[in-house]
Amino acid sequence: MPSSTPDPSCSPSGNSGYENTLVALINTERESQGLTPYDSQGQLQAAARGHSTDMACNGFFSHTGSDGSSVGQRVTAQGYTWSWVGENIFAGGSATPQSAFDWWMNSDLHRANLLHANFTEIGIGYIDEPNSQYQGYFTAVFARP
Repeated sequence: MPSSTPDPSCSPSGNSGYENTLVALINTERESQGLTPYDSQGQLQAAARGHSTDMACNGFFSHTGSDGSSVGQRVTAQGYTWSWVGENIFAGGSATPQSAFDWWMNSDLHRANLLHANFTEIGIGYIDEPNSQYQGYFTAVFARP
């Protein structure tokens, strides 16, 4: 069971290049399907990075945060007012933007989030923590104000 107290030895690092690459992959796919590309949104990115950090430092992989929070609660806590919200997560020792994108595209539920016409904005959070269970953690938060 996850703990709300992070491992004190946890020192995760982010990778904005990975985050930007994943947004580009998703938007290229959206455009190929005749959909409007997502706008990157800072509050959504903060919620996504926070959840990836939570998973890495508290040893779990779930849409529910170690404090019991939902994606909607995490987004609201960042000051974002939403009418639609969703989330994809991906983790693995060799997690890359392409591997996350490919996995999501091959999962009906995750693909539906990537290509949902009601979502207009996105935030991607990538965290690497070599001492964690999965090492690399992606969270994608999708929303519409």
